[in-house]
Amino acid sequence: MEFIYQYAWLIPVLPLAGAMLVGLGLITFGKDINRLRSVNSVFIVSLIGAAMTFAFGLFWSQLQGHAPYTRSFEWAAAGDFHLTMGYVIDPLSSLMLVIVTTVALLVMIYTDGYMAHDPGYVRFYAYLSLFSSSMLGLVISPNLVQVYIFWELVGMCSYLLIGFWYDRKAAADACQKAFVTNRVGDFGLLLGILGLYWATRSFDFGMIGERLQDLVATGSISGFLAALFAILVFLGPVAKSAQFPLHVWLPDAMEGPTPISALIHAATMVAAGVFLIARMFPVFEGIPAAMSVIAWTGAFTAFLGATIAITQNDIKKGLAYSTMSQLGYMVMAMGVGAYSAGLFHLMTHAYFKAMLFLGSGSVIHGMESVVGHDPAYAQDMRMMGGLRKYMPMTAITFLIGTLAISGIPPFAGFWSKDEILSSAFAANPLLWLIGYGTAGVTAFYMFRMYFSTFEGKFRGTDANVKQTIRNEQLQNMGLAFGPGAMDPRELTMDAPLGETVDPGQDEHHAHEPHESPLTMTLPLLILAIPSTLIGLVGTPFANYFEAFIHAPGEVVQLASEAGQETLSEFYVMAGSSVGISLIGISLAVLMYLSRKLDPGAIAAKIPFFYRLSKNKWYFDEFYDQFFVQGSRRLARQVLEVDSKVVDGVVNLAGLVTLLTGEGLKYLENGRAQFYALIIFVAVLGLVIFSGVS
Repeated sequence: MEFIYQYAWLIPVLPLAGAMLVGLGLITFGKDINRLRSVNSVFIVSLIGAAMTFAFGLFWSQLQGHAPYTRSFEWAAAGDFHLTMGYVIDPLSSLMLVIVTTVALLVMIYTDGYMAHDPGYVRFYAYLSLFSSSMLGLVISPNLVQVYIFWELVGMCSYLLIGFWYDRKAAADACQKAFVTNRVGDFGLLLGILGLYWATRSFDFGMIGERLQDLVATGSISGFLAALFAILVFLGPVAKSAQFPLHVWLPDAMEGPTPISALIHAATMVAAGVFLIARMFPVFEGIPAAMSVIAWTGAFTAFLGATIAITQNDIKKGLAYSTMSQLGYMVMAMGVGAYSAGLFHLMTHAYFKAMLFLGSGSVIHGMESVVGHDPAYAQDMRMMGGLRKYMPMTAITFLIGTLAISGIPPFAGFWSKDEILSSAFAANPLLWLIGYGTAGVTAFYMFRMYFSTFEGKFRGTDANVKQTIRNEQLQNMGLAFGPGAMDPRELTMDAPLGETVDPGQDEHHAHEPHESPLTMTLPLLILAIPSTLIGLVGTPFANYFEAFIHAPGEVVQLASEAGQETLSEFYVMAGSSVGISLIGISLAVLMYLSRKLDPGAIAAKIPFFYRLSKNKWYFDEFYDQFFVQGSRRLARQVLEVDSKVVDGVVNLAGLVTLLTGEGLKYLENGRAQFYALIIFVAVLGLVIFSGVS
């Protein structure tokens, strides 16, 4: 098996080679390459499949107890400064390699059906392959510098993929928003890396942790400074994993094609932040202040995302806020020291959330045949309903994902979320209470999503529902004139959207949605397997996951060997978490299935909280006023200073020079008599002045 480790560098290189070859082909022979759509997709998928085979080989070897393997070479040296590059294969990296490659492979297969008619089909595959390579390079990086390089490559690929449909203003704005927001976090990460190197003279994860603790213990640096460096590093995961307050980019990123939402925003890129916290755990765990910041940031983000998701009507944005909330659980777990619990939830969430996003794409694909390609209609759950009858495979897999994320046993999410809540309760009961309440809200909004989409009657041909959505669009643009009112500008607005008001009048529209092709439903069915069963590797009865993935230096004992007390605690905690989830599901049934409770009437009774959730806690408005508009106001003031003060000083200097030059040219005439006269007048003036004084 040793040769697999020697050639492990091929795992990120294979998809990189695919992206380079296809990309160069597009640049040089664009028309010919675009005609060979199937050849390009098979080529890209084959390379990621080969990388996945390598990843499984490494994972199996690590599972059998192979020692961690590191290979490095000196990349740069100057004096006593030495920077190495290479790769490391250990339990954490081998697990992440399997997660990234399996999800990437299934997403690429799914893409063939979802993007079948898109003119950018081949370009999309090139971007997917480049992103997969960047993410795989990140997870095997042995030091912070290499992590930062691939970290930025992942960010660049997300920019390209979110803005893939760059001719849409919403997509162009979304990729810019993601780019700028992540720059804030990445700048903090860079400062933290430089600060840690200044203190420890190392970029190695374990060595930084050991040296930093020694420096704090001996008083060489203050605890405050160590905490500051750690929190600056944490800013990188805050942005990448969409944590408060840098979470605002994630929902807008849904403007990209749905396969991107499944790959980047469920399983890989957003998980990179949690992965980095895990890699930096030897540094964070020795700094209680940093651990507290991480834990509370994660807890608040989990609650924030869940409270916003309950009022979202766009199916993809609802899942985006759900992703943000679940990432909050993972970060909270890391903050309370539950290293393996956080990574366990990262693994289970990657599979069931990827399935949910791909399921939403299948729904959108089916809806577009009825309502057209305008996302305002095809993605709005108010236009859906009753889709289980038309799309049975999509419905059953979406239900499995909903049960998993809601924490219903024996599905995967139950085991990982329960472990996080148990760890939070042991660390801080208030953190547990936030996570516990969020679990109930999660079950409510996820079943609201399922019932609104797949149960009841189909509403896609209901003109009243479509007009309601249209009025909301106009109101957001400042063009609404009241319910049912028609503004002439609506007629001109349909052109860019490319849709008619009544889908039944378009001869290209069907009257009923349809199930997606096999290339889209097969990945859903495959993902349903780990979404159902993979949680069983981390049960408290025999937690094999924790035995394999645990914090550096931690000695793990299986629960079955630890005595009955641990299992008794599990029954209490698990029972309470299932109970709160069932309460959330029951409320969703009463509101959106049996219709015994009217959601509109409830919203009318709590208008403040409804508007707070509907408007996403007004973070976008606040950031727009404070940062966007504020920076513009500051720029205008700087312009005033520049034009009036700086330019004024420059212009005054020029004017003085001009006037003095013009004046002196009459004095410098070259006549000796004139110079003698000047001397005589000067002397006379001095005599008179001295006489007066």
